Amino acid sequence: MWILWAVTALWAASFSLIGEFLAGHVDGYIAVFIRMILALALFLPLWRPARLAFRQQWQLAVIGAIQIGVMYLFLYHAFLYLSVPEVLLFTIFTPLYVTLIDDVFFQRRHLPARWWLAAVVAVIGAAVIRFESLSDSFVIGFLLIQAANLCFAAGQVFYKRLELGNSRNQVHAFALFFIGATAASGIAMVLFADFSKLPTTQLEWGILLWLGLGASGLGYLAWNLGAKRVNVAQLATMNNMLIPAGLLINYAFWGQAVDWPRLVLGGAILISSVWLASKRPD
Repeated sequence: MWILWAVTALWAASFSLIGEFLAGHVDGYIAVFIRMILALALFLPLWRPARLAFRQQWQLAVIGAIQIGVMYLFLYHAFLYLSVPEVLLFTIFTPLYVTLIDDVFFQRRHLPARWWLAAVVAVIGAAVIRFESLSDSFVIGFLLIQAANLCFAAGQVFYKRLELGNSRNQVHAFALFFIGATAASGIAMVLFADFSKLPTTQLEWGILLWLGLGASGLGYLAWNLGAKRVNVAQLATMNNMLIPAGLLINYAFWGQAVDWPRLVLGGAILISSVWLASKRPD
């Protein structure tokens, strides 16, 4: 679990950098493609194709394409229809999708009721923190965000269930994950990017360098390694811990206003969901 907590803190800080320095200045599709290229460059020297069978190699590449590439395609389109608070609100259903996908595709027996309850509690906790009034055109945006949630959830679950060997073996194979992600994000960039919004300043390039090598490269590797070491309910509930973590980072470094009663109550509910997911069966 400590790996998932560490990556949550890493990603929370990264979202703040995107919001403060890149959003509105650098096109989102271009930024994602640059991040994927940098992450791929980080792992290519470590790539040992002989460590995996061909079937596992293309499966890992497809997982990367879905979990990041296709997910971002839906996510950035959603911003055409939703405000930022609405986007954050509609991402709270990811724990349910993680639990559902694992139950449907991999469980001969249904998952324990406690795990489903933990996922529901995680959604409630996130809703307490992020619920806002909705715009009139939220339906299309809502569907786009749910498609993005499903892609991110499916990538996590299928990586967790894919036989890749020990952690060292996964490091040597992880370039394939970013080969798939780079291909998908590259296609999205060609189709949808505004090339008048390229990164131009040293600060923008420095942030993208950190996001590509740190948040994307090391972050996705660590998150997926952690996903293999926890149960499905723990993985599901940790998906929503990014919301309070991101708000705290925004408050600490950028002075963003925080609704403290809602944050404390929602955070307590989220922590209880993680505790419920971590309980051993009777």
